[in-house]
Amino acid sequence: VQLVESGGGLVQAGGSLRLSCAASGNTFSINVMGWYRQAPGKQRELVATITRGGGSTHYADSVKGRFTISRDNAKNTMYLQMNSLKPEDTAVYYCNTGTLWGTNYWGQGTQVTVSS
Repeated sequence: VQLVESGGGLVQAGGSLRLSCAASGNTFSINVMGWYRQAPGKQRELVATITRGGGSTHYADSVKGRFTISRDNAKNTMYLQMNSLKPEDTAVYYCNTGTLWGTNYWGQGTQVTVSS
């Protein structure tokens, strides 16, 4: 499975961005998908996850009510709608997926910078 993120960029505080993660390869095996982020000097942290059918989502407390994770399995694409962005949301955002076989894949990351 290959994952490619897009949609990052520079935005002012209070603004919005929509990240996309396009999957290719053995996409039939994709199970739970998620977004993670890593700020400079910090560990990578979970942002949000979504189950295979999209029926269940989980969010980090820091983004609840502001971010929305979704997926379109027909397009093999996952999204992260980010609203009310804050400077502390600045990080490289990574797409992640686990497969039905227990393997795990990461995308290359996309930079999100929120200016104050």
